[in-house]
Amino acid sequence: MPGSWEGQYIRLERGSLHVTFVFVPHPRALSTVIRLNDLPLPSDRVPAGFYVSINVDSRRRWKSPVRVVSSDEAEVLGDVVTLSLRDIPELSVEIRVSYELGRMLGSGEVVAKLETSWDELLNHDEPFELSFPSVCGDHPSLTLKAVVVHLCDHQDGALYDARVDCEIARDTDAGHAQFAEYTTSKNVSHLNAAVERFQLVLDQCPVSHPDRAAALTNLAWARLIGYARDDLQDIDPTPSLFRKALELRPQPHLDHPLSLYNLAEALNWRHNKKSTAADIRESAQLYHELLPLCPEGTCLRSIAAGAHGVDYVINGCNNLPIDASDEGICLRRVVLELCPLGHQLRPRALVNLSGALESRFTQCGNIDVLDEGIQFGREAVSLCPEGHSDRDHYLNNLALSLIVRFDHQGKPNDLDEAISLHEEALRLCPVGHESRDFALDNLGTALVARFNKRDDIDDITRAVSLYREALTLRPPEHPSRDATLNNLALALKTRYGELDVSEDLNEAIDLYCESLQLKRLDHPARHITLYNLSAALCSRFTQTEENEDVEEAIQLCQEALASLPSLHPDRCRIHLWLQEAYLSRYRLQHNPVDLSLAVENFRLGSRHPSYGFPERIIQAYDWTVAAEQHSHGSALEAYSTFFELLDAHLATRSSATSRREAAAAFHYARSLPVDAASCAIRCDNLRHAVELAEQGRGQQWSLASRLRTPVEDLELANPKLAHSYLELSKRVSNAAQSSATITDRAAVDRAATEYRRLTRQWEAAVAEIRNLRAFSRFLLPPSYEDLQAAARHGPVIILIASQYSCSAIIVPTSGDLHHVPLPSITLADLKTLKDRFTRAIQHASRMNPAETRTDLIVLLRTVWDTIMLPIVNVLEHVLKIKHRSRIWLCPTAAFTSIPLHAAHPFQTKADRSKEPCLEDLYICSYTPTLSALVRSRQLMKKRVPPSFVAIGQGQPGAGKGKALLAVDSELELVHELVPATANHTTISGDAATRAGALQGLEENTWVHLACHGKQDPTQPYNSHFVMRDEHLTLLDIMERDTPHAEFAFLSACHTAVGDEKTPDEVIHLAAGLQFSGFKSVVGTLWGVDDAVAKHIVEAFYTYMFHPKEVGVMDPTKAAWALNRATHAVKTKVPLEQRMVFIHIGV
Repeated sequence: MPGSWEGQYIRLERGSLHVTFVFVPHPRALSTVIRLNDLPLPSDRVPAGFYVSINVDSRRRWKSPVRVVSSDEAEVLGDVVTLSLRDIPELSVEIRVSYELGRMLGSGEVVAKLETSWDELLNHDEPFELSFPSVCGDHPSLTLKAVVVHLCDHQDGALYDARVDCEIARDTDAGHAQFAEYTTSKNVSHLNAAVERFQLVLDQCPVSHPDRAAALTNLAWARLIGYARDDLQDIDPTPSLFRKALELRPQPHLDHPLSLYNLAEALNWRHNKKSTAADIRESAQLYHELLPLCPEGTCLRSIAAGAHGVDYVINGCNNLPIDASDEGICLRRVVLELCPLGHQLRPRALVNLSGALESRFTQCGNIDVLDEGIQFGREAVSLCPEGHSDRDHYLNNLALSLIVRFDHQGKPNDLDEAISLHEEALRLCPVGHESRDFALDNLGTALVARFNKRDDIDDITRAVSLYREALTLRPPEHPSRDATLNNLALALKTRYGELDVSEDLNEAIDLYCESLQLKRLDHPARHITLYNLSAALCSRFTQTEENEDVEEAIQLCQEALASLPSLHPDRCRIHLWLQEAYLSRYRLQHNPVDLSLAVENFRLGSRHPSYGFPERIIQAYDWTVAAEQHSHGSALEAYSTFFELLDAHLATRSSATSRREAAAAFHYARSLPVDAASCAIRCDNLRHAVELAEQGRGQQWSLASRLRTPVEDLELANPKLAHSYLELSKRVSNAAQSSATITDRAAVDRAATEYRRLTRQWEAAVAEIRNLRAFSRFLLPPSYEDLQAAARHGPVIILIASQYSCSAIIVPTSGDLHHVPLPSITLADLKTLKDRFTRAIQHASRMNPAETRTDLIVLLRTVWDTIMLPIVNVLEHVLKIKHRSRIWLCPTAAFTSIPLHAAHPFQTKADRSKEPCLEDLYICSYTPTLSALVRSRQLMKKRVPPSFVAIGQGQPGAGKGKALLAVDSELELVHELVPATANHTTISGDAATRAGALQGLEENTWVHLACHGKQDPTQPYNSHFVMRDEHLTLLDIMERDTPHAEFAFLSACHTAVGDEKTPDEVIHLAAGLQFSGFKSVVGTLWGVDDAVAKHIVEAFYTYMFHPKEVGVMDPTKAAWALNRATHAVKTKVPLEQRMVFIHIGV
């Protein structure tokens, strides 16, 4: 060293390795910036960090802190060191990597080394780049700027580290040196030497030694690289070593992330060589934990998140077979989280998770699982736009999931969307495309499903054609040939059921047999072919009566059952075909054992908990039919099962409209409520008849009203639970209303899932309420004891129109029920009577008011003689009901279309006096159900000071009906008749809008509506009152909860006419007002002539508020007032316009 530097110091500052060399006694300063570029990774191993070392002498060195390796091109450092030139004759700098961020074992590996003189450094006035010798083709460099200072100018002294002098550190460094030599020379002797050294170090580090984790890791890495290069054969000890190291470095140990990576890398290598599924699964879990611990920009992050890191793991997991276990689905969720938005592998991760969830659904029947899978399938499709090579694959997967959900829930939109997706997928797979066979097969499946719902023969014909083409693309050696054989057979068997072509059935059986031969005994879909073949053989048995076919059919189903766990959803279908086989044999051989076995399989199938409601509802319906046909004692059980299943099915639908659509899907079962009641009557169980009629008829209203059940008694018994129940009811109701406005299908799915989540919470609250002693039947179908409360103020007559018999049940205020047979009339007679009434009323509307309504008189006399007279005889002579007492009529099925209240003998007695009609004898009201009447009476406890609003719209908008010229005068008339004590308002003209009418309904307890009314027979929730702007619909009214409302007079057409598709539900405007809170409603059965209606209105309110000066407004007087009014206007109003008004409620 030159003598001029004696006693001086050089200060090294480093910005990107800011090193400052400082010399004392020179007063001038020179700063040095060192920039570290192109740091190579030694030994094929990911380091924990790096540091800079300046050798002071043989025993000492200056060492920078260990820093995490960045994936950037340059590392910026900020260390300052002051070195005496007396101690260091020349600059000797090393860049080393460390394999530990925490406590280091040894000195790590040298990446780059540089020796230079002080003169070389101080010859530069500006920062300059000092290059290290090439390392593995890389060129690290330092950008320097130096300053010479006196020590007194800067008091930073160098802190020297003693060189490591312990044996395990020396052996570790020796091992690193041998290993580095191996990675460059590929000489196995160096590998063996490194392994020997590292093993020696590990032997000296017992379990409690602080360096044991580092020793384990060093040995494991040497073995791993040797295995990766095929220089070592046994990899199994390596993951074990890494796993032990990881256990010694739990979170938040500085080296925990690197230890996670090390173990994952070893597992990946073993998976790569041995294809061990367990390794790639564990690796995915490790990466799931690792990546959040690796900051962006670090070298570990860039390597772990790269193609050879997490992408390898994702691809490995994506190639695993679908596993529907908890562990399998958990793995798929982990893999999806490893694929953030924008990741190229995310679509496949989505579709694999979707497939796993669908498989889970087929095992457990949990619809939430399937819904979640469909959401993931939708996202996968959205990430594969037109032109994406895998779009057809993702379209098919989503469509298949929708078909599965359609089978479970029966929602037509799912089926339509699935077919649309399959059609698009097929277009993307033209002739010659490798996936065309899948697209053909899948579309065929969807078309068969649509045929089963809509009976379009073109669908099944096309399905057969598609399957035949698919079969040509799947020759005998094709792995999926068995599936297409099964599907083609199913389509042919389905077509046989429609066209009765025996060639289709025989070919189907042959195809099923071939498919079965191709399936191993452990094939997951073998049971499907078994029960499908069974069904085909059963069909052939009914054709040929060959006993061998039915015996084989039974044996195949039993084999299929034996192959499935007890809760597998497909057991439901197997029970379906078993009962069909037993029933078919019973019909021919009449062995009672076969009938009993058929019933037992009906029972097991319809009650199987993990299969979808639609299929089970159909089985329960078929059970009722079979039990009735063969006079089996299980008929009542079958009816009850049907109603319970249908109620549970409808409860899964969030809106009133969707519930009605779901019920209408079982249109063939619309007579079951009255058939069930008829069955109970024949079994001499009148109480059960009432319960069944109520349960079967009132589902739409009971499901809607369950969220509005009064809880005063519960609030007294358990205020906290009552509050929780009310809050949940409100949230469920809000969710239902918001879901009704959603059109996006993915959003609809999410809303349905959220609705079910809230419903489960609501059901849990209900279950908790039922645990209270006095509330064990809270919201359960009402018992007869509950229903008899409807007759508290007068008997209720339930009129039952069944295919088996027509009759009435009189529910008295007290005492036993009374059955009144109606032998003179049948269901067919009632339907004829309904049509004749329709024609007679239409004819009467064109007649002069003074003309005699002969046709109507004849019909009303028929109603009196065949229906009401036998009932009146019991009321008068058995129950001793006084004349002018109140009675309630509760008609069912075809009875709902007959004006029962207007029944009249139109005869003269011997003394020339008139024979009294029904309304001369009794004050008649109607009720849709007994529960509705009970509920209205309960709400009467909450009376508030009355307020009256008259709403009229005589000038509807264009295209909404003719002008009603008498509306304004009718409103004025009502205003004059309402007591002055009531707060009275009128809404008419431009103010009579949908919003204005709704506000009037919500804010007033008494309502008079004068306008056009329209009953929609196909979609009754769209029935409406015509306002100035928009229609005021039944659904609008139902969504308003007006518990204080009391009375409504509907001076409009068709406000009390039922629903064609679900006639027993009595879904009309008057019933909707009663549901929303109005306890007493006057409605109309057909068109109203507004010119004469005002006479009824005037007479009604005159009686209703008599004496007016007293100002009493009592809604329970409405039936009496209407009765008096129709008598009072006989000379002014023709018969059909007097009959049109009916009273509903209290």
